[in-house]
Amino acid sequence: MLARVIDNTSMCNLDKEDLLREVIVKIGLERIDTQERITVEALLDSGTTGLVMSSEFTRKQGFKLKKLDRPIYVRNVDGFLNKKGPIEHMVEVNIYYQGHRERTEINVIGGQK
Repeated sequence: MLARVIDNTSMCNLDKEDLLREVIVKIGLERIDTQERITVEALLDSGTTGLVMSSEFTRKQGFKLKKLDRPIYVRNVDGFLNKKGPIEHMVEVNIYYQGHRERTEINVIGGQK
């Protein structure tokens, strides 16, 4: 799904400054357990290796956490481990974008308090 969003952006007419800006899109998220939907702004980052959401957002929205079999250790751009600790949970959601729906898992970053 992320590739679809990136492909819909015409890169040929963008100047160098535009390429340095972040790309934010509105998507729908649906909780699997209650089918409750919310609309959020999501940051597209073509350099990431997965989907993440903050533990604070997860808690506020009442997403059901699932424990990962093994923690995922996150390194920052400087090479050091993230101070918030490893990713230990994920949530399963449906993502909606421009008429497309995809069930996916999103890692929860920021620790569990």
